[in-house]
This record gives sequence, C-alpha cells and structure tokens, in this order.
Amino acid sequence: MFRSAASDKSWRVRYMIADKFIDLQKAVVSTQSTGIMGLSPIMGKDNTIQHLLPLFLILLKDEHSDVRLNIISNLDSVNKVIGIHQLSQSLLPAIVELAEDPKWRVRLAIIEHMPLLAEQLGVEFFDEKLNSLCMSWLVDGVFAIRSAATSNLKRLVSIFGLEWAQNTIITKVLSMARDPNYLHRMTTLFAINVLAEVCPPDVITKFMVPVISNLAGDAVPNVRFNVAKTMKKITPSLDSQTIEFQIKPCLTKLNDDEDSDVKFFANEAL
Repeated sequence: MFRSAASDKSWRVRYMIADKFIDLQKAVVSTQSTGIMGLSPIMGKDNTIQHLLPLFLILLKDEHSDVRLNIISNLDSVNKVIGIHQLSQSLLPAIVELAEDPKWRVRLAIIEHMPLLAEQLGVEFFDEKLNSLCMSWLVDGVFAIRSAATSNLKRLVSIFGLEWAQNTIITKVLSMARDPNYLHRMTTLFAINVLAEVCPPDVITKFMVPVISNLAGDAVPNVRFNVAKTMKKITPSLDSQTIEFQIKPCLTKLNDDEDSDVKFFANEAL
C-alpha cells in the first residue's frame, strides 16, 4: 500500500506519504531511545558503561528534540545504575557541548530541557556542573536563547526553592543591571518579571525594586520603557507604601520622558 502510494501520479499523495513516513521515523527513534535508557537497570553498571553510554551519546545529538528529551528525561534511571560520577564524566560533557553549540537552535533545545535535567540530578550536581552554564545563557548573543534562559529561572526556583534562589541566582541576575551592554541590563528586567512570579513581596521590595528604580535613569530608552513595563508587572505584588513612595514617583518621572515610547508605557503603568 505504502509502496504504491509513494509512486502515485499525484504529487500531493506522494507528499502526504513522505510527511507521514518522517513522522513515523521520528516516533520509532523516540520510542527506541526510551527503551534503550530502560535497559540500564537490567544490564548493570559495567555493561551500561561499555555498551549503552555510547548509544546515549549518539542519541543526545539526534536532530529530533523528542529523542533528546527522552534521553534527558530518563537520566535518573541511568544515574542510579552507574552513579553520578560516571554520568558526569560521560554524558554531561556531551550535554555541555550541545549547550555551547554554534547553532543557536541546538543550544535552545538543550536549554529548554535544563530544568528537567536539574530536577533529575539534584541541586548539588546542578550548582557544581550546570549553574554557570545557565547564567551564561542570560548574556547570549541571540535573543531567543536569553529569553529561554530567563524563563528557566522561574522553573529552577520552583524546583530548588527560594532560599537557593536568593543564595545562587538572584544576586547574579541583579548584578547584570550594571553591565555595560544595554541588552544585558534589559535581561535583568525580563528576569525580574519572571522571578517576581515565584518570589514573595518582601524579596521583590528589598532586592528588586531598588534595581528597577536605578534603571529608570538608564541612558537607553528601551531600558527605560522596560522599567515601566516591569513596574506595572510587579505592582500587584507590592504593598501600598512601596507603590506610593517608590513606584509612583519613578513612573511619574518616566511619564515626562523625552522618548515617546517611554512616556506611553509609563502612562500605561500609572
């Protein structure tokens, strides 16, 4: 049936068959990757290291994201068999290599799976091996990478908790507000928007509001109007005193800005 359809006179039929074949191929490879990962507990440590790890490394570089996701999703079962030390020496370098790939879409695929990887391997392993990598993505040259890395912050806080966030990432993110590159200063604001969703009001008021207020005087209009947008975003989480004495005066000043976009977003936030 497939053979006859593949040679059909109508190009539309041939196209449909080719498209379905690609989907079928993806599904087969994805299913195989899950099955291979599940063999580790059966084969034991030595056989997993000798026979399965090379296959895992190949599948981690597969062009289909579902295959890569299946490998990362099942790392925990492999970790239980071969141990975190062996895992870090074998699979982790491959993951890091992909995360630093010159092709930004390859980097993006790994970044999107990073919270899952963090959840599987635990906070100690993440801080030692992957934290600096995640922070480096916040200053990547490609906006899609910076955006995905920013979104990851919220998920990482949900996994590891607020105390971890305060000790590990919030200070680093806020320090980017002093970066000479205005894109990185804007990333600070984007990160605050995300982190404010999982941080309590006292943390937002004490650590984030002063940074946002300082950026209101930034020389770049794009930074200033993002300050207004960020203030609008976080206002529902703040107490009336903070809004009255810190947020409103700042927005009032931005409402008189010489840049029309800054004025527009400040007026919208008031």
